[in-house]
Amino acid sequence: MTISEQLDGSRATHPRAPRGRRAGIVMVIVFAAAEVVFLTASFLVVVPYALQGAPTAGKNLPPSALLLSVLVPTVLAALTALAGTAAFGGGRRAGRVRRELAIRWNWRHAGIGLVIGVGSLAITLPAASVWTAMVGEDDASSAVGDAFAGRDLGPAVALGAFLAMWLVAPLCEELIFRGTLWRALEHFRLNPWVIFALTTVIFAVAHMELLRSPLLLVVSIPVGLGRLLTGNVLTSIVTHQINNLLPAASLLSMTFG
Repeated sequence: MTISEQLDGSRATHPRAPRGRRAGIVMVIVFAAAEVVFLTASFLVVVPYALQGAPTAGKNLPPSALLLSVLVPTVLAALTALAGTAAFGGGRRAGRVRRELAIRWNWRHAGIGLVIGVGSLAITLPAASVWTAMVGEDDASSAVGDAFAGRDLGPAVALGAFLAMWLVAPLCEELIFRGTLWRALEHFRLNPWVIFALTTVIFAVAHMELLRSPLLLVVSIPVGLGRLLTGNVLTSIVTHQINNLLPAASLLSMTFG
């Protein structure tokens, strides 16, 4: 019996047994497609402004375009993961997405995510402070933080950026990494701890912020643990959202005008 089954006391609410290499390859392709969509959308969302002759560097984009450049690629990537799973995932079509991506509403699992998220701040906040001291203030911020730094976005866009960073981005990223990619590796019948380690590393590297990768690795450990302990992506979503709350609040205070 797995850790998540011991927590629930039942096997009934958990995804079916892995289906093998072929199903794993399919889900890896779905994950890769979601990442390609993310990269493509990140480029295409600023093309209209480039065609109009406007500079496309983050600090030069209009506030609404800046918000779209952060929000749209992540949402489209998550929708790609959901659509790909619905079309090509393993098992019966009915309930396939929820079954394959381990999406289940469970108050207890949400509570576990909350506890892990709050508890992890005791590790992630000192880690962020140490990282800032090591690399300096200028190099410690994220790509999103750099893009929004010094911008007066106005109340509506600033609130939208706050909600996107706090709630939307964690939801979408977890569906992609701890949902699609995790299930792909499960189909290969890897040990759950190996899956946890691989998804944690891939999540950190996939942000394409090499300097911040060690910090992202530390931050993503409790998020992955939530998924590992309950077998429910809801737990990792809640943990991720708790981790993003303080940076999102900082972004709001920095850009609210």
